[in-house]
Amino acid sequence: MYRRLLEHLTTAVLLLDERLAVRWMNPAAEALLAVSLGRVTGTPLPALLPVDDGMQEVLAKARDDGHPFTQREVRLALLGGATLTIDYTVTPLSAEELLVEMEPRDRLLRISREEALLNRQEAIKVLSRGLAHEVKNPLGGIRGAAQLLERDLEDPALREFTHVIVEEVDRLRDLVDTMLGPNRIDQHAPLNVHKVLERVRALLVAETPDVRIERDYDPSLPDFPGDEAQMIQAVLNVARNAVEAMREAGTEAPQLMMRTRARRQFTLGAERHRLVCEVALIDNGPGIPESLQETLFYPMVSGRADGSGLGLSIAQGILHQHQGLIECDSRPGHTEFRLLIPLERHHD
Repeated sequence: MYRRLLEHLTTAVLLLDERLAVRWMNPAAEALLAVSLGRVTGTPLPALLPVDDGMQEVLAKARDDGHPFTQREVRLALLGGATLTIDYTVTPLSAEELLVEMEPRDRLLRISREEALLNRQEAIKVLSRGLAHEVKNPLGGIRGAAQLLERDLEDPALREFTHVIVEEVDRLRDLVDTMLGPNRIDQHAPLNVHKVLERVRALLVAETPDVRIERDYDPSLPDFPGDEAQMIQAVLNVARNAVEAMREAGTEAPQLMMRTRARRQFTLGAERHRLVCEVALIDNGPGIPESLQETLFYPMVSGRADGSGLGLSIAQGILHQHQGLIECDSRPGHTEFRLLIPLERHHD
């Protein structure tokens, strides 16, 4: 009866012998470690984990000392090449048996990261709107005063100075408007994501013919409700950012992959969606410095010498308007931006 209970647990449970070899595991453990009990019985557990982040030492210590140990957020590498993050507890049952319980943490960590992203985006939006209000009011006053002053000036050389004031005020106003991004979705209509990607691809091919652009599309993806112009802008901002980063770094054989996939029963923040469209833009450029990855979507933050720091912030704002978000993973030679968009809209 106890074994039947263990077999129906969603927590992964393993029984090890004094050699730390697998004696038994429940189906949840088989699924988590991507192995079958019949094939690994008698195999030391550390041998199933090429990189075990010190697990062998913890298991041996629990066995030798007779005390349970718990480790949090341990990163494991499996034989198949996949990686996962787990919490695990080792409990000595006797001098010859160890009970190991594993709880996967990847999904919870991703949900936590996405909630932080969404909260950060909301805070940025509130801050930007407050900043815009405080900046645009005095700008209007400065512009009006410069125009009044121009009427009273007879010297054309002095009028040139007032022209400069007006032009610079207009430039600052446009910059603030750009930083704010779109206020709403203007054209709410069924949208084909591949039409958006092909438009972006055509623009990039014309602008940067030296960059190889690959496509890996899932043709089964249905349309989703959205604004075509805004989605083109969001994808183009991310793609241009990748292309310009590769160009600045002098990447050999620069390449951008545009990939689409459907994700089922996918959680964005705290909201679970039946079907999500994933647009991945993957480049082989220099990668994003770790110091910038946490603030990547903040306005006015850029890793490029001539970057404005607005492109990614605006793209994230557009995805937010579509109840989605943008994630990023980066290392030298591989940077992947994932635009995640629910295919079915939840109405507030």
